Amino acid sequence: MRVLVIHQNFPGQFRSLARDLLADPGVRLVGIGRQGCPGLPGMRMLSYAPERAPARATHHYARNFESGILHGQAVARLLQQLKREGFEPDVVLGHPGWGETLFVKDIFPRARLVHFCEFYYHPRGADAGFDPEFPMTLDDAARIRARNALLLMNLEACDAAVAPTAWQKSLHPKAYHDKIAVVHEGIDTGFMQPDARASFTLPNGRVLRRGDPVVTYVARNLEPYRGFHSFMRALPRVLAAHSECQIVIAGGDAVSYGSKPRGAANWREKMLAEVSIDPARVHFLGKIPYADYRSLLQVSAAHVYLTYPFVLSWSILEAMACGAALVASSTAPVREVIADGDNGLLVDFFDPQAIAGKVGQLLAAPDDSAGIRARAVQSVRDCYTVGAGIAAYRRLLGLPAARREAAA
Repeated sequence: MRVLVIHQNFPGQFRSLARDLLADPGVRLVGIGRQGCPGLPGMRMLSYAPERAPARATHHYARNFESGILHGQAVARLLQQLKREGFEPDVVLGHPGWGETLFVKDIFPRARLVHFCEFYYHPRGADAGFDPEFPMTLDDAARIRARNALLLMNLEACDAAVAPTAWQKSLHPKAYHDKIAVVHEGIDTGFMQPDARASFTLPNGRVLRRGDPVVTYVARNLEPYRGFHSFMRALPRVLAAHSECQIVIAGGDAVSYGSKPRGAANWREKMLAEVSIDPARVHFLGKIPYADYRSLLQVSAAHVYLTYPFVLSWSILEAMACGAALVASSTAPVREVIADGDNGLLVDFFDPQAIAGKVGQLLAAPDDSAGIRARAVQSVRDCYTVGAGIAAYRRLLGLPAARREAAA
């Protein structure tokens, strides 16, 4: 079977699936990504770049749509190249969020087109307007509503789609729900697993081990969408109540979602100017290698995961798989993953005192969290493994089960 996978940051969410397909002798795999994307060794990759940015004269509500057209046009040229070479895919899997897949059906009308439906925007009831600290204007709401034009075209064009969580599916118009399957791509539980012997070395040389009073927070970038401001406001109480604890924070200073702060270069500096903490006990690591990230999760006594009602981070599942005890915001889609008091502790996103209290609960009685840790590990192994994700994706794409799955 001929399979084409399209993702701006290829392979993105399709990394494990692409590796599986690449190893399948019955699959001829081609990938498309934007210039500079990571790619995947051993497979044929084509890259594109839009020929220009959206015009400055374009209305700002419509710039995202124009950007999508430009991305789709650039990919369409690559699709025409593939067609001239004689490659006509049986199935195309793509992340359509930036417009790359807009014209797939015009060039390959017989191909089955499967879309990754990560998020559908709402001016209220999801991420927008959730945080009263950042009020939304009518202009914001109008821009958000207009942004869905691209997504609606994608929903209409695809033959099938996939969303990682039921909540993310629920955000899409009900008229398209019959197209959308709920499939999480999964976590590598063979790599992400508990290790009682794990250790993590801080920049100052101090070595942290499982059983130490270590509080962890991880995000791709430190920003309000992932509750960084609420977490920082909880730290003075945590530090005061637990004199031996170490706070370890991993994440960059850029902005993945939302906007930059006013009056500061980044949200880390903004929050450090607001709260008083002991810099000898609060460690900002920036972005760290994946193996170090795993070790950090493995030694965590209390891992804090906060998010707006938005896309669920891989990190919450990876922390659970590593046996971390979670304090997580009671927001969608976190509640799909965490049952309060069972495999984690849920807390009000906006309540630093409550966040500090839940963290303190875990630090004060680490032995009491053993059951929560074990159930967290098991819940990921039951529902969110890479193997299960690959199997579900293969069914969705119309591919036979992988040999190792069939043998099992």
